[in-house]
Amino acid sequence: MALDGPAERRDEVQVAMGNGNGLALAQPSRPAGRAAAATGHTDRRLRPNPNAEHKPQDYSDVRGEYAPAVYSALERHLPPSLLDADRDVKLQFMRDILARYWPQGERNKVQRHKEYRQRILHLYKPLHEELYNMHPSAFFLPAFLEAVKSNSEESFRSIMKEPIPGVYSFAMLQPTFCEMLLEEVENFEKWVHAMKFKIMRPNTMNKYGAVLDDFGLEAMLNQFMEQFIAPISRVFYPEVGGGTLDSHHAFVVEYGKDRDVELGKFLHGSWNSF
Repeated sequence: MALDGPAERRDEVQVAMGNGNGLALAQPSRPAGRAAAATGHTDRRLRPNPNAEHKPQDYSDVRGEYAPAVYSALERHLPPSLLDADRDVKLQFMRDILARYWPQGERNKVQRHKEYRQRILHLYKPLHEELYNMHPSAFFLPAFLEAVKSNSEESFRSIMKEPIPGVYSFAMLQPTFCEMLLEEVENFEKWVHAMKFKIMRPNTMNKYGAVLDDFGLEAMLNQFMEQFIAPISRVFYPEVGGGTLDSHHAFVVEYGKDRDVELGKFLHGSWNSF
């Protein structure tokens, strides 16, 4: 199982950065009669890091192709001069950014994936329902849980090996959890075949595998990330976003005879990979 940070399959916004000072935006053209979104705000650059102390406004009533959570997350990256602006001003500013850096083709792809997932969640019956809610003692090894409870670099290093600088290995999952998860994936793939669906693979490099969120594990995996991955990431990778994990891309891939036999060198589109 791979548990990545923000990735291409996710419909979360990844803030683009140029030279480390944020993203310089040109003034977009607008039809006549349309008010400029940021009139009077000369600082047009996004913050490279989110303003953790800023409380975003509520966008739950905003309808459209972007989830309200996208606007809430992006608002923390707005220029300081815009943070106290009217919500409509900020909303239009963010929509301009999203339209510029998220092409229509990508938006259509995300919409198709949402419809695909909704259909699965409506029809698929889980094999192991206990997997769909977090049960720490059943999922994780005692030594790992104790290290997370202590929540210190010393406690984490006590269960880890570091074969090369910055890469860590450690035992985390109960064997029974791994067995149930693989059985659930196999059950899902059989169901997809019987229903004559086409599985959306985790990436463009693997022909075999599945995204765990697609058949209902998203809520459990959010807790997995927030409660058990983020504490480790915060300690060991603070300089590359380890302290601000806010989304995941969790999946399994298959290798073997009549399957993918190998995967060449590639770069993960994530902040941290576990």
